[in-house]
Amino acid sequence: MARYVGRRALQGILVLWGVTLVVFVVIHLVPGDPARSVLGPRVSPAAVERLNHQLGLDRSLPQQYVTFVGDLLHGDFGHSITEHTSVASLAGPRILPSLALLAYAIGLALLFAIPLGMLTAVRANLPTDHAVRLASVVLYAIPSFWFGLMLAVVFGLQLDLFPTSGYDGSFPTGLLQTLTLPAVTVALFVFPVLMRLLRASAIDNLQSEFVEAARARGLGGRRVLAGHVLRNSLTSSITFVAASVGTLLSVAVVVEQVFAVPGLGSLLVTAVTERDYPTVQGMTIIFAVIVVVANLMADVLHVVLDPRVRL
Repeated sequence: MARYVGRRALQGILVLWGVTLVVFVVIHLVPGDPARSVLGPRVSPAAVERLNHQLGLDRSLPQQYVTFVGDLLHGDFGHSITEHTSVASLAGPRILPSLALLAYAIGLALLFAIPLGMLTAVRANLPTDHAVRLASVVLYAIPSFWFGLMLAVVFGLQLDLFPTSGYDGSFPTGLLQTLTLPAVTVALFVFPVLMRLLRASAIDNLQSEFVEAARARGLGGRRVLAGHVLRNSLTSSITFVAASVGTLLSVAVVVEQVFAVPGLGSLLVTAVTERDYPTVQGMTIIFAVIVVVANLMADVLHVVLDPRVRL
């Protein structure tokens, strides 16, 4: 187990190194001068040159990249041009709301996808199966920002059950109150695909030999479904959820704007709008770290569910 996790962690480090290289190159390919965009179009060339020197933008690209990676290794994600403070201090208070929103959304998606996926697998090609699959396609086709607005109108304004904006970090009441509508919006983006993937995997496992052997030993239907079919079907679902973390983060960027959640997404939107390149660069690295850690956790869960993965 330790060797397996170590290899996966080493692969994650290599992925992060590749991300730093790509992000650094792409940021420097963006047209425009960051110093001039901050100081304004009428600023003198001397002031632009002075700010570029302060930011280290007057050095060669290899020197800038080495400095950039060295700062990352010391926990320095850059310095915001517009806010005049470190990116870490800007992102630090916003990490918890974004992670809480992401975890809440994934939990809700699994909470509904697992029973519905197993139900449709057991009742494959029956009216129940067709109705659930049709509803999942309709939900997947609805844009997240529109669905979030409708949830805010119905459950926030008309029924007054949840707040339509803001964030309360008190656990669990505050988080449940302020993050339920955003989490449902994000969950509905991944739930339909997760449910259909679990259904397809469960149908294959129901026809496998180990299920027939379990039934031959006299195990009941529920024990077969829970202990054999579900456990073997979850591996592909966990892989999908881990691979979807990056997509969910991009969806959360929009959802945080809709519900005014002070997370990483809203900070990234502000940085892009103001052309604050160091903040955009640092935020991209933080998102990459979250994705790599999520995939590493998925690899560990795979081993827990199926020890054969280590082989």
